[in-house]
Amino acid sequence: MTMPGDPAFHAPLKLVVSGPVGAGKTTFVQTLSQTPVVATEAEASEDIGKRNTTVAFDFGTLNLGGHELHLYGTPGQDRFSFMWEVLCEGALGLVLLVAGDRPQDFLAARNILEFITSRIPVPFLVGVTHQDQPRVWQPEDVALYFGLPEHQAVGINATDLQQSQLLLTRLLELTLASPSVLNPAAAFERNPT
Repeated sequence: MTMPGDPAFHAPLKLVVSGPVGAGKTTFVQTLSQTPVVATEAEASEDIGKRNTTVAFDFGTLNLGGHELHLYGTPGQDRFSFMWEVLCEGALGLVLLVAGDRPQDFLAARNILEFITSRIPVPFLVGVTHQDQPRVWQPEDVALYFGLPEHQAVGINATDLQQSQLLLTRLLELTLASPSVLNPAAAFERNPT
């Protein structure tokens, strides 16, 4: 049996995609996944601006130079916040998506980001979706709202494969620069709770 740290150990890498309802999480996972996406959607029980919503997670995979990457999209509603922590355990990075044309959701997005990063410190990027809409916030303005450096917020069309891959590449570059990644076994350790 191989263990983390052994040269023969090739466990899948894990990336989490989170954000408020309607930010484009399911779409982003579907765009990047090279396998059919497993989605856990149900009819919305509240008026959230769309008929169906993710209630557990979306799951897709892709191959990155011989390494399997698992993509997990979280639910966007606060009542499923227990899934945010569960899904982020062992993750190498986080993409937080926020709809640039819905500033009323920015506080919820910031709360999600703070919830996750306070429990599981991971490198992250903020993807600002809906950039094709009128009266949309630009990534640098969203970065300012979140109190982040400008390079940590990126405009993205979640349906565009090239833009989604570019965001993923930028996050992986941040991940590789993170001190915790210098010890790959640390990514597979359970966080004490």
